[in-house]
Amino acid sequence: MADISSITKLREQTGAGILECKSALDEVKGDFDKALEIIKKKGIAKAAKKEQRVTAEGRVGTYIHTNGKLGVMVELNCETDFVAKNEVFQQFLKDICMQVAATKPLAVKRDDIPSHVIEEQKKIFMEEAKGKPANIIEKIITGKIDSFYKERCLLEQPFIKDDTKTINDLLIANIAKIGENIKVNRFVRFEVGEC
Repeated sequence: MADISSITKLREQTGAGILECKSALDEVKGDFDKALEIIKKKGIAKAAKKEQRVTAEGRVGTYIHTNGKLGVMVELNCETDFVAKNEVFQQFLKDICMQVAATKPLAVKRDDIPSHVIEEQKKIFMEEAKGKPANIIEKIITGKIDSFYKERCLLEQPFIKDDTKTINDLLIANIAKIGENIKVNRFVRFEVGEC
């Protein structure tokens, strides 16, 4: 039988319902980490089911840094205007704006990064790997390109408020919590003196 404090803690971390948290904890005989994994998998499954649903509503959020030299604008989409007004959705939008301001991503996801940027990075990494055995060079470049994506793609970045989660993890958790498909459509970041 799951205890109240574990249910509450699991609910706070995942946004899942009380009964879902209790059920997961009961299933694994109170092992919090295993219950957390079950809830995450269910959230991913829920998000995958909603992925094809149209996200024609949403909001544009902004962030201007206190010195006035940095600004961000993000478009976050959802299925209904009702959800766009939801506090959870609004907070997620604010968090995304802060993330973009702090981390300077190039794109929302891997497919959005222009191929010429990736080719330039590969050339740089090839130059850095010069002199290494040929069979290792490809592995080095593959690893560095993967790291590049994790640094420069918004959805793959560690969340600035909790680096144990990525932005995609937060997106999936919010889809599960709200019950609608949500998509980070686009963003722009302006910084004085940057071109």
